Amino acid sequence: MNQLEWSDALSLDLPLMDDTHREFVDLLAVVASAPDDTLLQHWQALVDHTDDHFGREDRWMQDTRFSSSNCHTMQHKVVLQVMREGAVRGATGDLAVVRQMASELAIWFPQHAQSMDAALALHLRRVGYDPETGAVASPDALPQGEIHGCGGSTCSDTAEEALAA
Repeated sequence: MNQLEWSDALSLDLPLMDDTHREFVDLLAVVASAPDDTLLQHWQALVDHTDDHFGREDRWMQDTRFSSSNCHTMQHKVVLQVMREGAVRGATGDLAVVRQMASELAIWFPQHAQSMDAALALHLRRVGYDPETGAVASPDALPQGEIHGCGGSTCSDTAEEALAA
């Protein structure tokens, strides 16, 4: 099984995000080492944490004009749905699928954190967003409109229109 440990490579210099990510890594480690008789209880704690974790990041994106259709939010929805399906399958006795999902999350999470979350953290710092209060210190730095796609130039509305032409 793939194991994930917290490291400086996962730190994004946004304390509330880093704390939440550290908790995710810790909960995932508990799942990875849980005996069968407590696996589902620990998996559910991870699912609950992830629901809150993703919901918080999605709110931050909405507060700073990332639209709900962006790739980051969509990835959150898909991963959380798969985790919930794992809980259902685990409840039927299929603990192997839960263990496999935990192993896959250990691979997925660093990539997600170092790409999508890193870009979000940079954006939040750029606009002076306070994740605790929702206040934006530099509203003039907010994008004019909502950011669609992943927010990058290769999958923005303009890029999609250009590809369609």
